[in-house]
Amino acid sequence: MAADRAGGEAAVSGAGRIAAGALAAAAAGPAIAALVPPGVLLSLLAQACIYAILALSVGVLARQNGMVSFGHAAMFGAGAYLAGIGLGAPGLLPAEAALPLAVLAMAAVCFGLGLIVVRVHGIAFAMLTLALGQACFEAANKARGVTGGADGLTVALPREIFGLPAATFQRAEGMFLIAWLAMVALAALAALLARSRFGLLTEAIRENEERARFLGYGTVLPRAAVFALSGGIAAAGGVLYVLYNGFVSPETVHWSVSGSALIMALLGGTRTVWGPLAGAAVYFLLREQLVEVTERWLGLLGILLVLVMVFLPDGLSGLPRRLRRRHGAEA
Repeated sequence: MAADRAGGEAAVSGAGRIAAGALAAAAAGPAIAALVPPGVLLSLLAQACIYAILALSVGVLARQNGMVSFGHAAMFGAGAYLAGIGLGAPGLLPAEAALPLAVLAMAAVCFGLGLIVVRVHGIAFAMLTLALGQACFEAANKARGVTGGADGLTVALPREIFGLPAATFQRAEGMFLIAWLAMVALAALAALLARSRFGLLTEAIRENEERARFLGYGTVLPRAAVFALSGGIAAAGGVLYVLYNGFVSPETVHWSVSGSALIMALLGGTRTVWGPLAGAAVYFLLREQLVEVTERWLGLLGILLVLVMVFLPDGLSGLPRRLRRRHGAEA
């Protein structure tokens, strides 16, 4: 009884810290927007926040299920397409319903798909997600009547969405704040999941699935639920993408987008919730600088990733822990 009470108090305390951290991070968004003048840099930050949500989805899957996906661009792009199609049919659904439904529909599809794919592990899972992602890419190219094919889908936004003028979503300063707040909220959700009993169960399954089964826990449903959550987060990023750009094309679903998201997650580290977010920020800022220097910027970024993986196996988010350990050893 005392142990349960202590565990409950610890959970409440952890949730309080997460809430406080989320509120502080949310408050930092307007401060950053005020310091950065409107222009290229703010547009870059808005895009970084959108893709950070995609990287977060990859990180959730890696941290909770121990799985590496090469197909998350399919969920990101499908969310964008579903939102774009919903916005293109204003008589069918209001935008306030079409956008959440795009995320929920993608999460539901991922749950059904997860019941099958999470039974596969390791490199086989990664290759399976790559195959599924490329199947979505081909479908987006071929279904011209729905997706616009290779020409893409142009989306006309309604006058107002959630009470905000449509122009707010297509200006860098507006989308940066919206994407920042969405990113913080989704990161807080992922952190709460990690601290919950469900999160601890999925981590136990990740560490030793056979032992979890021996203890009487089902393993497929929890892993499929994590896959669904990861897909829903990726779809939320896709919804923001189409709101900002007013356009989505098959290139959004391409495996290279999945590869970029995986690089962001690995660069920042998947052991912490905020690692992929930091990795996305570093990726976008470095890419912008390297593109000015050389056409082979991707090779230089790859070398940086190798160095990070060798010297910081936990990614950039593992650096504070390593510095604390070194400081403690010296003391």
